[in-house]
Amino acid sequence: MNALRPSHALRLWHDVTLSLVRAEEPDLTARQMTVLLIVYLEAPPHTVRGLAARLGVTKAVITRALDTLGRHGLLTRKRDPKDMRNVLVQRTVEGALFLERFGDLVVRKAAEVMR
Repeated sequence: MNALRPSHALRLWHDVTLSLVRAEEPDLTARQMTVLLIVYLEAPPHTVRGLAARLGVTKAVITRALDTLGRHGLLTRKRDPKDMRNVLVQRTVEGALFLERFGDLVVRKAAEVMR
């Protein structure tokens, strides 16, 4: 496979995001998608405090992102039974399916861009 050039990378980003906004998938911000990907691609546990530190934002910013992701059923939150001050962020089946469809879309669009 040829190396991905910056123009290809931008075209891929364009095509993927355009497909997402046209689809019936949730229209997530870059921050929301980043939180979702961290939770699904990096080893748990994930906490609001930890996600805020990882992204370099406040806990309030993470809470707003999690509110949206939770409304879409992509993530859930619960209190940590070992430390009630912590809120654990957990994966859902719907979130896993969303990211599987997203991954498939990226692969499909990358193949088109690299033709």
